[in-house]
This record gives sequence, structure tokens and C-alpha cells, in this order.
Amino acid sequence: MSFRGIVSSIFGGSPPAALAVTGERLLRLAPAGRAGIVEGIAQRFDALARQHDVDTRLRLCHFLAQAAHETDGFRTLAEYGGPGYFLRYEGRQDLGNVQAGDGIRYHGRGIFQLTGRANYRRFGRIVGIDLEAEPERAGEPAISLAVAFAYWRERAINPAADADDVAAVTRLINGGRNGLAERTRYLEKAKGVWT
Repeated sequence: MSFRGIVSSIFGGSPPAALAVTGERLLRLAPAGRAGIVEGIAQRFDALARQHDVDTRLRLCHFLAQAAHETDGFRTLAEYGGPGYFLRYEGRQDLGNVQAGDGIRYHGRGIFQLTGRANYRRFGRIVGIDLEAEPERAGEPAISLAVAFAYWRERAINPAADADDVAAVTRLINGGRNGLAERTRYLEKAKGVWT
């Protein structure tokens, strides 16, 4: 890296070219991604990544592998299903769904599928938007990205990414091993895109 690149990295400038997240690179990771989602993510990704210390190749690749899986290859920022499916969240005290209709209203949205009234309230406060009152905004690309980085930081996921432990990163994102094989494939693909 050049002296200018080192200084830029230290003082918050652009990331090294090898780590820059662009729409083109996101489409190499997930070719069927929707343009609005891909561009919405690419637009603010580098700045938010620096703010949240997602500033190494492994951290970046793990973050994007998880994001690609959770968004069905950057095709959606809303959980698949309908009102009948979202009833599974109804009355879930662990999600803060204490009022009738909370299961449907606070279903998964965003890059990491934010779910439950309590999470909408908490992460809305962190990013400065009242997501509890306007839950659909969690599905907007820019807000979704801010929430995802806040979630990544709050769950302290960087150490698992630094250890290149996709199973541990998956547990921290999803609570289990759901989709681990696909997340692993996305991770290997990301490592080929961000070299």
C-alpha cells in the first residue's frame, strides 16, 4: 500500500481498493441481487464499515457472506412469508412482542432480518430512527445497513470473524446453524472477490 493509502486508512479515508465494497463486487458475490438493494448497500458500506471496525478482509468477507445469505443474495430486505407465517412470532416475550399483532408487524426485515418489537425499539434508538413506530423503514437499504452494523458491533462479532469461524459468526447472527452450508459458500466466494 502506498504512503497515501496508509495515511488515508489511518485517518478515515477510503479503504484500500482491495477492500472497497462496490455494486459490481456485490453482484460478483450474489449475481441475482436487486439493483436497488445492491446500490443502497454499496453507497454507504465503506463509511459504516470503518466506523464499526469491519476493516479487515476477514471481517468484511464474513459480514457480506452473512448479509448475502440473510437477504437471499441481496434480493430482499424482508423475511419471506405472509401474515400466517409471521404468527409464529406472536406473543414471543423474548422478542418483546407483547401486543396483539406484534408478530406480523415486527417480522424480519433488513440485512440481518431484525425481528421483534424489542429489537426494533433497541436498534432504532441506536441508529436514531423510531423503528418501533415505523417498522417498515427497517427494510430500507440505508437504514438496514446501519442496523446491520450496529447489530454486528453489539454482538461483538469481529473476534469470530478474525478467527475465520463461520459457525460462530452464524450463531451470533442467527442464533444457531441455520443455512451454514450456504453461508460458508458465500464466505468462500467473498474471499475470491475481496482478495
